[in-house]
Amino acid sequence: MAVKKEYRDVIKSILSEYARHRPTGGEIEMETIFDDIQGRYQLVAFGWQGKKRVHGCLIHIDLKNEKVWLQHDSTDAEIAQQLVEQGISADQIVLGFQPEKYRQHSGFAVN
Repeated sequence: MAVKKEYRDVIKSILSEYARHRPTGGEIEMETIFDDIQGRYQLVAFGWQGKKRVHGCLIHIDLKNEKVWLQHDSTDAEIAQQLVEQGISADQIVLGFQPEKYRQHSGFAVN
């Protein structure tokens, strides 16, 4: 359980840092969604860019089976590497957005 709390703290710290940045152009807000009970964490962008509605998940991370599953990363920031730099071992991180057959070549956990 202590490991999961450590993982949660790292994930929340990274997502909170990105939530502080406001995208240029339009009236876009950044919002974090933290669900400690389910082990789900997201960074969502929403608002308006002119007449176009913007709403989407930028980063989605789950805690599953004692590992950190990076489900979605639409940033250029290499969130998986940032998780490693914050102390989570690469063998505890699964790149869930990649097909399982490719994960073995990623340097991160397969599942």
